[in-house]
Amino acid sequence: MNKFSPADIARILPHRFPFLFVDQVAEFVPGQRIVAIKHFSIDDQAARGNPSGIAIIPTGVILELVTQVGAVLVMERPEMAGKIALILHIPSARIIKPIEAGDTVRVEAEVVRMKAQVGELRGSIFRDGELVAEGQMRFGIANAEDVMTGRKATASG
Repeated sequence: MNKFSPADIARILPHRFPFLFVDQVAEFVPGQRIVAIKHFSIDDQAARGNPSGIAIIPTGVILELVTQVGAVLVMERPEMAGKIALILHIPSARIIKPIEAGDTVRVEAEVVRMKAQVGELRGSIFRDGELVAEGQMRFGIANAEDVMTGRKATASG
């Protein structure tokens, strides 16, 4: 198992506060599997403004959390420097129980398939050992500079 500091996570992912959702990597098997921990604080920005008055984390944030954990798994390799993972398709995703501000969740992601420029991940989120969300996503790898500058993204390889 490799340990990731917050600086390592920030080096791998282009996201920054308040959009960086990976707090800690708890387990890591390179190219295969990752487990991360996310604590949504009681006054988490993502949960503000819910019309119900309950501080529920929006579905989009939950999907992004799983995506970021999967990106750490795929993008940590040295040959991925200067590249970025982009979501191509989410063929399945379901929220089984809501995640609320104040919850700490365990996010597990594993590689289903990986080629040079495209891949597929499966992810699950657990709260207190109970499955609360799961899904699969397909992604592509592109040159980060092309994406960040708005140039037509080119496949890496």
